[in-house]
Amino acid sequence: MTVNNKRVFYVKYLAHEIYVDILKKRPDVRLDRLENETPEATFAPVLADAHAYQIGAARDELAPHFHAHAELLKRAPNLLIVSSNGAGFDPVDVDACTAAGVLVVNQSGGNANSVAEHALGMMLTLSKRIIQSDRRLRREANVNRNDLIGNELKEKTVGIVGLGNVGRRIAELCRGLLHMKVIAYDPYLTVDEMAKRGGEKVELDDLLRRADFVSISCPLDNKSRGMIGAREFALMQPHAYFVTTARGFIHDEKALEEALRDKRIAGAGLDVWAKEPPPPDHPLLQFDNVLASPHTAGVTREARINMGRIAAEQILDALDGKRPPRIINPEVWPVYARRFEKAFGFMPG
Repeated sequence: MTVNNKRVFYVKYLAHEIYVDILKKRPDVRLDRLENETPEATFAPVLADAHAYQIGAARDELAPHFHAHAELLKRAPNLLIVSSNGAGFDPVDVDACTAAGVLVVNQSGGNANSVAEHALGMMLTLSKRIIQSDRRLRREANVNRNDLIGNELKEKTVGIVGLGNVGRRIAELCRGLLHMKVIAYDPYLTVDEMAKRGGEKVELDDLLRRADFVSISCPLDNKSRGMIGAREFALMQPHAYFVTTARGFIHDEKALEEALRDKRIAGAGLDVWAKEPPPPDHPLLQFDNVLASPHTAGVTREARINMGRIAAEQILDALDGKRPPRIINPEVWPVYARRFEKAFGFMPG
């Protein structure tokens, strides 16, 4: 193998150092690390030579000039593939990558169990009113426990928006552990496929009207952005809880604030935000019936190792000419394949 003829770079973060360990075993691959503060004189030649960009999945942790947008792609004429560290790919302009013949992949499924457990934990904490109990005990003497009566999840209805890797694991946990009824909205799956994944296929409005818990687990894209707003919160039942471990901007934070203030829903569990992390004075953090976390649903030791491993394996498979299993923009493949052949002298399979 030719030494260092395949160039990969990343900025600041990887899911786990196992990624470096795996790539180091390949003498034909060179891995460059940049920082958000790396001067242009240093990062410009790295971009110019790069074949693959292992990009962070959190938009606010990555300097804007390192987002995979049209301007960066112009400076990386040899770039073939952009690989997100996570299941999400917020810092990636997929349309711009497609126009440039660049393949976009993610690591979907790698942290599905961690995220699903987090969503279920939020549902249990909200329903049993554990967060309100904790806060009351810290603030008050002689707390009356009868003011903190909660509800069981058993036989309640969970409505899952997005029945992909995370959604199907939420469905499995809810059905298997708690004997909950699972309804789901996913326009990309058939009735039969939804049933195989543990959910009854319904339309979004029907889900919002029927669910005791609404759990968001779909990706952020042009169709899901702003999908849950004032109209949708108004459809929910007053005793229902809204839980999201997906991405900020799928729900309207101002509309959620108003729904909570007007007691149109019972509470919310929020792991994702328009600005991450949210400031301490964020209006949604002022409600005792809001359980908040700073996009940590998928941040477990097990998930990080798994994400780092599959990211490394997928990028090496792609550079070896194999078709990656987690392609976001499959329509770009013919153009990508021709660019790959020009770079390495053979067509990818």
